[in-house]
Amino acid sequence: MRRLPWFLLGVPSVAWAHGGETHHLNAHDVLRWWTWDPLVLGMLAVSGVLYARGLRALWRHAAPGKGVRGWEAGMFALGWVTLGVALLSPLDRLSDILFSAHMTQHELLMLVAAPLLVLGRPHLTALWALPEARRAPVARAFQGPRARAVWRGVTGPFVVLVLHAVARWVWHVPALFEAALENDAVHAVQHLCFFGTAALFWWALLRGRYGRAGYGVGVLFVFATAAHTSILGALLTFARSVWYPLYARRAVEWGLGALEDQQLAGLIMWVPSGALFLAMGLALFAAWLGESERRADIATGESPAPGETGP
Repeated sequence: MRRLPWFLLGVPSVAWAHGGETHHLNAHDVLRWWTWDPLVLGMLAVSGVLYARGLRALWRHAAPGKGVRGWEAGMFALGWVTLGVALLSPLDRLSDILFSAHMTQHELLMLVAAPLLVLGRPHLTALWALPEARRAPVARAFQGPRARAVWRGVTGPFVVLVLHAVARWVWHVPALFEAALENDAVHAVQHLCFFGTAALFWWALLRGRYGRAGYGVGVLFVFATAAHTSILGALLTFARSVWYPLYARRAVEWGLGALEDQQLAGLIMWVPSGALFLAMGLALFAAWLGESERRADIATGESPAPGETGP
């Protein structure tokens, strides 16, 4: 039987050692490892239905594409699917065995799902998903000075930079990471920390860019996050010993090399993730230049040409 190529799922080949005999699994076997966790399914179903309901109500009240543009709704859909892939697909089961699979899962949550969902303006669709009589009171409550002050504090660029950095580094401390592997509740908290701080980080950069920070600081913070993430990835890649003994034991049971698996996990955090950060940083830099030109035109009394207005 052919072994599963590691590049098919982004992880090394999987083998099952049982009773001294090693059984290799092919791609067809592994691709059937969907978990269908009821809690995750329920959360995905509720969030998807609420978004669709709110989007439908908003577009019926205004017009299709108003408030939430079509491409933004598409971004939310892609982020929603990415969450499903990360948490329900065979990748979730493989993450209990392979550190590289676990790393892939975390990067999907933080670098793909989080920014895509933020781009979909879920806060707006969530408001429109409420009964009509409740929308105005809820909107007033969240627009009050106290609520706005708390939100500005939580999503301040420096705050989200530190929060996300702390989440990334602290959860890779061996004692905490192995606790997440052994306890489902701790694992859920780990995922919430990764995804929650990433969502706040991308919200501050993508939705809060006209506040105190602006595009320029956004570019700086994206590259700062890319830098410290790459350092952590490099430490994992070039480590001479396995950081997580539990993965070492599981690797032996599955006929795999634990150190090689850890090196692959480090490379996933270092290279593909770094490339994504670079692309996002360059996109913000281009937006920063465009916004600077637009403001310069306004300051000099010149009207921007059609199609050159800022977002």
